[in-house]
Amino acid sequence: MTASNSRSEKGGFRLAACEVFGLGRMPFAPGSWGSLPPVALAFALTLVNTDHRVIDMSVGLLGIAFGIICLVWGDHAERCVGKKDPGRVVADEVAGQAITLMWLPWSTNWANNFAICSIAFVAFRFFDVIKPPPARRLQKIHGGAGILVDDLIAGLYALGLTHIIVRSASL
Repeated sequence: MTASNSRSEKGGFRLAACEVFGLGRMPFAPGSWGSLPPVALAFALTLVNTDHRVIDMSVGLLGIAFGIICLVWGDHAERCVGKKDPGRVVADEVAGQAITLMWLPWSTNWANNFAICSIAFVAFRFFDVIKPPPARRLQKIHGGAGILVDDLIAGLYALGLTHIIVRSASL
């Protein structure tokens, strides 16, 4: 057994939660996989014509839950993996993506809602990858806060861009 396997086995539930229960272990683009739960939740709720306030509350609570997981257990995940801000820790992506999906003009048209979700997903992934100021600098903070803060900033940038695109396109 290698040292990294030994470390990850000791991570238990805390590491699994930081990895969003396996999404962070996807072999390609774990950050994109980690961004999907809030998008899937929002879209699923629009399919059953859920009130937009309930969608906001549901997505917001999901983001808060994984943000707290990242803050509280992020340093544990870093120790288990043996790396600062390991790519397989994607609880921060859930939190950041959740911000991007807030206060959007959901409709009863599933195609419009799918387009809105797609725009929000792409916008968040774009800002998460490029890490605009001050995200890159703040990412150097120790532990879970350092893992989380750049994604929250990316979520805010993506929130603004998503609203501009969606509202100007009248989706």
